[in-house]
Amino acid sequence: MGVLAGQRPKNLGVSEGRLRALKPQTRNSVSSFETDGYGQIEPLAAGNQPRERFKALRAAVAADSTATIVREEENYLYAEFKSKLLGFVDDVEFLLDPSAKLIHVRSASRLGREDFGVNRKRIEALRARLNR
Repeated sequence: MGVLAGQRPKNLGVSEGRLRALKPQTRNSVSSFETDGYGQIEPLAAGNQPRERFKALRAAVAADSTATIVREEENYLYAEFKSKLLGFVDDVEFLLDPSAKLIHVRSASRLGREDFGVNRKRIEALRARLNR
């Protein structure tokens, strides 16, 4: 990866049933665990068949030419999304909560303090694709 890709974070994943908190004072990430501010975004609905919905989400991520799946577990998916032009990398995580019928999300730019809405648009595009 190039210089604009940054370094893969070592502290991603699930801790105490949650995805890592966002960096304060930045506008380059979104998370369904945030309760206010720029980074707040709604989790994805998992419906009445949460595991099937999670499989559909995984397929949607795998079909995206800018995405590379890095790690997947039964209820967790981590992918890197690389911008086509400059090669910036965003780390995107999904956590299935089958009992709540939700898929929590965290999408964060590795570099910079502003993403111009890219992470939010990505999650909303995945939400729309799942809802079709």
